[in-house]
Amino acid sequence: MNKLNYGLALLTVLATAACSQQNAEQAPVPATAADLDTTEKRLSYGIAYGLGERLKADGVPVDVDAFELGMRHAFEGTPQLLSQEEIGAEMQAYQQSQAADRAAEAEQAGSANAEEGAKFLAENATQEGVMTTESGLQYKVVTAGEGPKPGPEDTVEVHYRGTLIDGTEFDSSYSRNSTVSFALNQVIPGWTEGLQLMSAGSKYMLYVPPELAYGNGGAGPVIGPNATLIFEVELIQIAPAEAEQAE
Repeated sequence: MNKLNYGLALLTVLATAACSQQNAEQAPVPATAADLDTTEKRLSYGIAYGLGERLKADGVPVDVDAFELGMRHAFEGTPQLLSQEEIGAEMQAYQQSQAADRAAEAEQAGSANAEEGAKFLAENATQEGVMTTESGLQYKVVTAGEGPKPGPEDTVEVHYRGTLIDGTEFDSSYSRNSTVSFALNQVIPGWTEGLQLMSAGSKYMLYVPPELAYGNGGAGPVIGPNATLIFEVELIQIAPAEAEQAE
């Protein structure tokens, strides 16, 4: 769950739990499991503990005493100590702070990835059999095929494995035991260019710099900003573009 939505989630849970009325007289605070002797107590403890674990794990700045006070006031119907405008301003400020922190972290990670990727590509370019195109794409022929080469709008069927430069695998059609088909004008530029170098039946290694991959934005939880990617690609067959088929 997104930590910025915890407030809404909590209100939903509390609204459900509030169906049972609290005693007007304050009950003693449970200190042991034996003190959780009703369904309401056990349910309330479980909800609070689970929420507390998630908030703590995500680093949400919660003052437990103030949290308890707000909870008690809500159930007792006590007027809010802060106006809705003040609460909204605090939530907005927190969201902006979190966004700024994430942007700073992404920029730092992007700079580190770009530096490591550039170093890797410079060293890789000196390896036997590795070729570098004008765009900066690097490739190595593992198996040379004898079939035709695809055009920029053709649909191809491939087997592939994708990793980061540290060897972390982020995708693989081999592990799914199923080939993938796609049009070359619908993938990252490194694939559009690299697959057009290949003949049907060939297998290449593609070393893709970030500007030909996912750039500053990265992709998913594994491919970070400015990540250099490595693909093992096997071109199974080519389906000509629709215009060629019609002709």
